Amino acid sequence: MTLAIDAFTILCVCGGLFFFLTGAIALLRFPDTLTRLHALTKADSLGLGLIVLGLLPQCDGFLAAAKLILIWAIAQLGGATLSQLIARIAAIENSKP
Repeated sequence: MTLAIDAFTILCVCGGLFFFLTGAIALLRFPDTLTRLHALTKADSLGLGLIVLGLLPQCDGFLAAAKLILIWAIAQLGGATLSQLIARIAAIENSKP
């Protein structure tokens, strides 16, 4: 059973790292602020979600799992709020990098 759990963890963490890498490449490649922001927030949300999902079976107890889920929730709220603020400022300034 531990082999299956370890394989699940490795698969999810590698998937999360793939999405983080994809978001970083999108940040460098896309032309304007809003498309960069869209690609980066989607990739980061999915990447962090997969990493947390992969780490949950490795937790010793409920408290550690709850902390991971709390970290994920705070990152989701913070990412959504910051991306909304950046998009609003970019729309006001009509900025082009």
